[in-house]
Amino acid sequence: MDLTQGTFEEKQERSKKMMLWFGLIALFMSFAGLTSAVIISRTRPDWSKELELPQVFLISVFVIIASSIAYIFAQRALKNNNRQLTTLLLITTFVLGVVFIILQFQGFKSLIDSGYYFTGETSNPKASFIFLIAFFHLLHVAVGLICLLVVIYNHFKQKYTADNKLGMELAGTFWHFIDILWIFLYLLMYFVG
Repeated sequence: MDLTQGTFEEKQERSKKMMLWFGLIALFMSFAGLTSAVIISRTRPDWSKELELPQVFLISVFVIIASSIAYIFAQRALKNNNRQLTTLLLITTFVLGVVFIILQFQGFKSLIDSGYYFTGETSNPKASFIFLIAFFHLLHVAVGLICLLVVIYNHFKQKYTADNKLGMELAGTFWHFIDILWIFLYLLMYFVG
């Protein structure tokens, strides 16, 4: 396929999708670096093998999966020109994203209540990595929520139709990426520890 062919709108759509994928690849590489650091650091003698992930982090896995499912159904509803259902599912996705953030902070609190801190005398490498990875991911979820707000706003302004849904597709790709990323990070932190 010749990327220089097509209408101006088609070229613009391809360039926006390509920019998003470049950003996602960069994001993937940063988390790949953190993953490598965890795998290497777990051989340290001060790595806390008795530290278990708070249960609330597992609950957050199911919440983030539910949010992705809601978004997928929102896209299908838009494709079927069901604007009311699209609205409901987009708002559901956003609310589940907020619930995810609340659960993450509860996970941080649970770690602190167990005596683990990000830094200081009572910290250890495993706890520090859990805080760092979860917080770094949390920042990207916050960006995803901002994207969802833009999508919801544009949906209310009737910018999206079954034939014109680029913004919704781009936000969906980012949202699903950070959702899958959390599942991977949870499994990493659960099994590597």
